[in-house]
Amino acid sequence: MRAVVQRVSRASVTVENVVVGAIDRGLLVLLGVTHADTETAADYLAEKIAGLRIFEDDAGKINLSVAEVDGAVLAVSQFTLYGDVRKGKRPSFDEAARPEQARQLYEYFVERIRALGLRCETGRFQEMMLVELVNDGPVTILLDSEKSF
Repeated sequence: MRAVVQRVSRASVTVENVVVGAIDRGLLVLLGVTHADTETAADYLAEKIAGLRIFEDDAGKINLSVAEVDGAVLAVSQFTLYGDVRKGKRPSFDEAARPEQARQLYEYFVERIRALGLRCETGRFQEMMLVELVNDGPVTILLDSEKSF
């Protein structure tokens, strides 16, 4: 499971001209699922993301988690995180999980974030979404449950 985590001052997801998820200060999480992923991978990423200390404290040091700044999470499913362009220029998505498995793990991830005490808004699975964000910093972190980066 992979995640692109961006510290934002605001972010939203729009589907067919309707805002379906929006947050102010917090984290935008683009989440990709591969066929080998399990709930253990989702648990790892949810706990890692909830505990990331990437917000500034009163001294200006990046030292606080999203919960410590009363922030929220906007989680958006993104199968293209498993796009492979090592051969040619057209991405192969063979490593992305089938939609049924990806949906189950994405929804499980959202439940885990909420169980950790965070407000979590979402996009819509398998829908064409417009994602808007103001990246604060900018701060962007890449996470992989296999710890490959």
